[in-house]
Amino acid sequence: MKSHEEGNTLDKRNYRVAMLFAGEPTTGATLKLEETRLAHIARALRDVGLDVEPAIYADAVADEIREQLLRVDGVLVWVDPVRKDGNRAMLDPLLRDVASRGVFVSAHPDLILKMGTKEVLYRTREMGWGTDTRLYRSFEQFRTELPMCLGEGQPRVLKQYRGNGGIGVWKVEAVDPRESLIRRVRVRHAQRGSVESMETIDELFARCARYFEDDGRIIDQAYQPRLVDGIVRCYQVRDRVAGFGEQLVNALYPVPSGAAPADAAQPGPRLYYPPTRPDFQKLKHRLESEWLPERCRILAIDPADLPVIWDADFMYGPKTAAGEDSYVLCEINISSVYPFPDEALVPLAEETLRRLRAGAR
Repeated sequence: MKSHEEGNTLDKRNYRVAMLFAGEPTTGATLKLEETRLAHIARALRDVGLDVEPAIYADAVADEIREQLLRVDGVLVWVDPVRKDGNRAMLDPLLRDVASRGVFVSAHPDLILKMGTKEVLYRTREMGWGTDTRLYRSFEQFRTELPMCLGEGQPRVLKQYRGNGGIGVWKVEAVDPRESLIRRVRVRHAQRGSVESMETIDELFARCARYFEDDGRIIDQAYQPRLVDGIVRCYQVRDRVAGFGEQLVNALYPVPSGAAPADAAQPGPRLYYPPTRPDFQKLKHRLESEWLPERCRILAIDPADLPVIWDADFMYGPKTAAGEDSYVLCEINISSVYPFPDEALVPLAEETLRRLRAGAR
């Protein structure tokens, strides 16, 4: 057992933290965090006494990054699962190895697989934030069961297992759900700039086949008509809400009656608010006191291991009998949460320091 004096010495240690993000590795020698989009996060980390350095990731320099991360006490990661220059197929094993050697990693790749993929929508579908959600584990199952689902007459939202920025998210509905065999569908991609189109269901199948590669799958969630009212994003530091985001126009916003597909509204700016916003307090309370503990139990996650920064997107569900809002989980983001409200900066920095101290004891 450490003495009181030893504990005080440990608490005064200068911990080193790497901020890892994707970029051009040739800039590594000259890049200053103050010149990047993460500058204010680096400042907050330094304000609590942490030594902070950039780690610019690309697959070509994975070995060099691994050696750098082994020299620090912790690494905070901002790398999307799907990028123009690749994915995290090389990065995730690297981070697992670094974490196994005692470096604090947030978010750990294994934690991302538990709570940061679209499958969390299926696994928590019976919770208060859930809705009619289905899981297609194979392409054959997808081809067999999706037409039957569309035959029920309601639009669905298909989501690939891992993705970001609306990539691989499709609103789909049957042109004529009364057909005994669904032949044509209306589809719209959630990626910015997409428009609604009609195609055969076989064309949809061909488009989605790649989502089943490398143990991929598709999650099928009921479309929420109140999507026109916007999405609420809850920014979390570990198990506490540290701020909110609100986006009033979504990529799957329906085309106005009589308008051409190209006239559909496109996503607007996301607005940011502190955790004290009055009309979101009921959502905050349910998330912190009810939904997060239940989700951690279902997914076998220790709340103490939750990421230092992550977020949960909520759509508005049907109004309750009392006329109050209900909420439906849209997705959870862990891999690269940025930007977020300024109110989350101090909690993020303090949580990072706390985790480093806890790991050192």
